[in-house]
Amino acid sequence: MARVFGRCGVELPAETTGFVGRTEELADVGRMLDDARMVTLTGPGGVGKTRLALRAAAAVREDFPDGLCLAELTALRDPELLPHTLCTLLGLPTQTADPPLDVLIDHLQGKRLLLILDTCEHLVDACAMFADVVLGEAPGVTVLATSRQPLDVPGEHTFPVPALPVDTAVELFVQRAMAVVPGFTLTDGNRPEIEALCRRLDGIPLAIELATVRLRAISLGQLITRLEAHFRVLTGGRRAALPRHQTLRTTIGWSHELCTDIERLLWARLSVFAGSFDLPAVEQVCAGGTLSADEVVETLIGLVDKSVVTRIDIPGQRDPRYRLLDTIREYGADWLAELGEEVACRERHLNHYRALAQRLEDRWCTSEQVELFRSVDRERANLRAALEYACLCPEAEREALAFAIACGHYWACGSYFSEGRRWLTRCLERVPEPVAERAEALNLLCYDALRQADRGPALAGAQESRSIAERLADERLLAYSAHYLGYQRFISGDVPAAMAYFEEGRERFRRVDDRSGLTQALAEHGMMHSIGGDRHRGLKLTDELLDLLAEHPGECWLRGYAFVAQGIAYWRGGDLAAASPVMRKAIRLKYRMADKDGTVACLAALAWLAAGQRRYDRAAWLVGTAEELGEDVPATLLRIPSLTSAYDRARAEAAKELGEASFERLRRRGAELSVREAVDLAEADAERPDAGAFCDADPPPAQGLTRREREVAALVREGLSNREIAERLVISKRTVDAHLEHILGKLGCSSRSEIAPALGDGHN
Repeated sequence: MARVFGRCGVELPAETTGFVGRTEELADVGRMLDDARMVTLTGPGGVGKTRLALRAAAAVREDFPDGLCLAELTALRDPELLPHTLCTLLGLPTQTADPPLDVLIDHLQGKRLLLILDTCEHLVDACAMFADVVLGEAPGVTVLATSRQPLDVPGEHTFPVPALPVDTAVELFVQRAMAVVPGFTLTDGNRPEIEALCRRLDGIPLAIELATVRLRAISLGQLITRLEAHFRVLTGGRRAALPRHQTLRTTIGWSHELCTDIERLLWARLSVFAGSFDLPAVEQVCAGGTLSADEVVETLIGLVDKSVVTRIDIPGQRDPRYRLLDTIREYGADWLAELGEEVACRERHLNHYRALAQRLEDRWCTSEQVELFRSVDRERANLRAALEYACLCPEAEREALAFAIACGHYWACGSYFSEGRRWLTRCLERVPEPVAERAEALNLLCYDALRQADRGPALAGAQESRSIAERLADERLLAYSAHYLGYQRFISGDVPAAMAYFEEGRERFRRVDDRSGLTQALAEHGMMHSIGGDRHRGLKLTDELLDLLAEHPGECWLRGYAFVAQGIAYWRGGDLAAASPVMRKAIRLKYRMADKDGTVACLAALAWLAAGQRRYDRAAWLVGTAEELGEDVPATLLRIPSLTSAYDRARAEAAKELGEASFERLRRRGAELSVREAVDLAEADAERPDAGAFCDADPPPAQGLTRREREVAALVREGLSNREIAERLVISKRTVDAHLEHILGKLGCSSRSEIAPALGDGHN
């Protein structure tokens, strides 16, 4: 099954500590999953519901041919965003204005899939409603949930997760103690003490782990004595047992008391984060007062050592992230409220993530684009939390709307159109007056609506934006409103009006020297000319765009669409040999940007280009990958008739020429490819998806370049643009473009910036 750019939840997280016991519980849950389609593991915080659920899911993986989907809901605070979150996890099409729940159910019908909803207690009603719909509409889907309380859904089977029996609790204690104190062993002498301790902690795994950490500083005997004294205070000196939830909270409270003052302060301030967070965020949000910026790192390390904060090492990322378990975060939030710091801390949290979004917006057309997008995407949960807080701040309505505007490119690139529309609409409702922020937000709302083929709201938004811009006599706003009106008119089929608006927008962008707006206008205008107007004009506009972007070789979003536009222009002119290389460049850039819709559109275009060259094997597997990844391929092509009909013709022609059986075999093989495999094969112009994928292939040697290619590569290394290289070598820019395509292919590079390192210092 095609994976979705690292956003798909079909892989279970790796276990970072050993799994102890639970053999009978695993067997019981497994039997319940055989008999029921809705199983909820219940129990107090820290009892091990999530670990048990993940182990049980892994054991039954083979029973679900369409895979597993893990939705970790801890960081999700807004119940209305549950369907959006699940759509993103499953990589579902976003180019529809249909409610996300409807999109989700349409996808799940006919699937045999295990959906894991982890940590539902703060979203009980939303999770219950969703599960009820799934059980009724998608008979092949099984739901496995974890919650502190049942969801009360018809057909739900609940499994109360018990505390660990003494023997297993002792095994867990010893395993964790060995990690804390090298050489620690279980002996006949210390077994009674450990058993007594585990009984006192009610066999709750998290309580045992928190207690065990104290062995770094004190002996086992001291640990037992001090913990017992702490419990006696709470029970008035009696040995009466506490409820299990109170046992855990008491253990957390004891851990809290054993922290230093600044560790307790940092713990409280960390509770404002949603989900995981990184060190720079901690430094920005949590420093201040008695906790200086210089002390933050050492204090955070202390909390990690005490198992209050969990460190998360993510493959492929240099720096770790951190998180608080739910029960520990809740304790910190209570303490933050007692300190009277909640508002100040949430303000700093808001300012930090607003600045992160604004930096992406400000640096959108630069080589920082990809990394900044990924940085914001990693913080999606915190971005949502900050937006939620911004929307609740009194007398700051325009500031909240400005924050939503700063997220515009992020939502567009991530194909989060429904979520973008939701936040923009919510913020616009609070700013009804005709101000600049309202005009900007209406333009973004127009774009998101058009990407979902929702033309009515798109036109209304663009027209109101135009009216506000005229009232304010704001040239920049007039440029953007003209641009979005042009986009809306083109999608609606009024090409002459669209081109007039695009011309107006482009000229206004030049007058106000808005480089970001101009590059966007050139991309859209060039695309529209290539599709339905003057293809030569389309090539000229995209050449101008590429020249503007030459100083930022790492920019992928607009450059990728420029190549798509050029590929379409060549195709419309019948030059398939020229169209294919630029479309292959485009798919690499779209993949690098994690632009799912753009990648699917490139796969579709490469399929019809292959069919046009009578390369039907290639067309067949490209169709399979495009349809598996995109599901609604016409939507990724904006339902433009000339493009969707080209794709449909290519599909039908490949099936006819190959025969249904051969076509279906190749189509299925394409559908089985991972996204990376598909992109590598597509870019390499592969005829068939052979088993030997290109993912790990070494790049061809640099000495494979021709004399002219070496000349061009040397000038690229000097920083010259394609047009400057053409002038230096007295050749056409189109020839330089072709040479650069060959150079990138031979060196195994995906962008100009990678050419110099590939050549090495000694290459001539």
